[in-house]
Amino acid sequence: MAQNPVVPPQGPPSDVERIKRESNYLRGTLAESLEDRITGSIPHDDQRLVKFHGSYMQDDRDIRNERQKQKLEPDYGFMVRVKASGGVVIPEQWLVLDSIAQKYGGNTLRLTTRQSFQFHRILKWNLKESVRKVNEALLTTIAACGDVNRNVMCNPNPYQSEVHEEVYEWAKRLSEHLKPRTRAYHEIWLDGEKVVDSREGTEEEEPIYGPVYLPRKFKIGIAVPPTNDVDVFSQDLGLIAIYEEGKLLGFNVAVGGGMGMTYGDPKTYPQVAKVIGFCPADRIIDLAEKTVTIQRDFGDRSVRKHARFKYTIDDRGVEWFINELHDRLGWKLEEARSYHFERNGDRFGWVKGSNGKWHLTLFIQNGRIEDGDTPIMTGLREIAKIHTGDFRLTPNQNLIIANVTNEKKPEIEELVKQYGLTSGLELSGLRRNSIACVALPTCGLAMAEAERYLPTLLEKIETILDEVGLRQEEITIRMSGCPNGCARPALAEIAFTGKAPGKYNLYLGGGFAGERINKLYRENIGEAEILETLRPIIHHYSQMRQEGEHFGDFVIRIGYVKEVRSGLEYHD
Repeated sequence: MAQNPVVPPQGPPSDVERIKRESNYLRGTLAESLEDRITGSIPHDDQRLVKFHGSYMQDDRDIRNERQKQKLEPDYGFMVRVKASGGVVIPEQWLVLDSIAQKYGGNTLRLTTRQSFQFHRILKWNLKESVRKVNEALLTTIAACGDVNRNVMCNPNPYQSEVHEEVYEWAKRLSEHLKPRTRAYHEIWLDGEKVVDSREGTEEEEPIYGPVYLPRKFKIGIAVPPTNDVDVFSQDLGLIAIYEEGKLLGFNVAVGGGMGMTYGDPKTYPQVAKVIGFCPADRIIDLAEKTVTIQRDFGDRSVRKHARFKYTIDDRGVEWFINELHDRLGWKLEEARSYHFERNGDRFGWVKGSNGKWHLTLFIQNGRIEDGDTPIMTGLREIAKIHTGDFRLTPNQNLIIANVTNEKKPEIEELVKQYGLTSGLELSGLRRNSIACVALPTCGLAMAEAERYLPTLLEKIETILDEVGLRQEEITIRMSGCPNGCARPALAEIAFTGKAPGKYNLYLGGGFAGERINKLYRENIGEAEILETLRPIIHHYSQMRQEGEHFGDFVIRIGYVKEVRSGLEYHD
């Protein structure tokens, strides 16, 4: 008989729990704070609440010290994140987002690793107008951040059109079903009619989340084999589409993934989700809701570093979770079906889909859309003006111009050429499989550069690859400015997490298809040491690899690092 797991006792609720409970369903004093023209910031409690509405307050850390010397408050601005379930938008929506970026967002738009859009540096007095314009385009920012279910990811996979269409519809339905029900969002941002204060007897409620929402964020992703581009094992709830002859049967269910950790705290670690069974498609909404409510009821509300769903499951055991889930569902999962993943990257260039239309995947370095050396923003704007299909954001920060007709294909090809947009095919395999988080200067958690530095480091690693003829070898490489894992570094074959300005931890051995966690190889090293460390390993790989062997598998087989199949082994 299995022993009952020893569950750590929970202490008093964290201060964030107080803020949520006292917020009147996420209202707080946000409406009043937005009207305050004396400062570009908002109070601490409202900073917590505005996340649920899709925004973070940040400041420009490049000039923080200088402004302090001048006795000026920090250069505050707001990041605004737009939810687009499955990462799909139509050209008209693209043009609205482009317009907001030009007017309020510093002429830059960013594609995230969760198939969302981000604006940065939006001033407080432009925040409401920006959110309003997003909603007028039939998109939203609610629940793009905060202690709720985030944007539901979905394999973009446009060349398997029938399967993708079904999976995409489930992603949208999941996202809508798990959206917070509070009317605060419409009141504050869209001038909706105010409801009675909940503390005075209104009937407003959150049927899934309750008055204090979840202990931490919750993430769902749907993968369609053989491509694991959503990194399904990094999700709190991962769904693996099972289909036969183009017909969707349902989903294998994986639970308890998550990327973040805290340096120096062995109780925190990245984790890969565990497959626990198969769910028919028509029951997936019920399954997702009950999974969320289990985390609502059992997640740690005392220590936020320990509040993610992965710790709830690891503390109590998968068996406990399955039993609790079955009790709440009133029915049981079936045995998991067979599946196979080959990769977690994108297919670049033109591909003809099963619906007879064309799809072009463009490489967008770290998801940053702006007019720099290459006028990417202008080029995509011009494409949106003539495109009759849709745009699809990939989980790897790239962009698919999807469902292009035979008639429109030559026009779009000409615009791609005119504006110097790249299909990625001419780039190294390493660069095509790279991801970086925003990090400095806007992220308050960043300890080192990521987005601004990774392209430079890639050039130097590419020189090593050229020495041994491996420039086109596909290797996943990811960089985050801190250990919180926004770029999903723990799953990469080569990964870096920031420790201090110019210093990184180097990890090796993640799975090419995103199925395995990597392992710390060198700690707190700078660029020179990074290159000195990687050069002999890459040379060794070129000489001793087996046929078809990926870099992450090689470093484990040879013994550079141990294989890590579970986060519970991460610190061993």
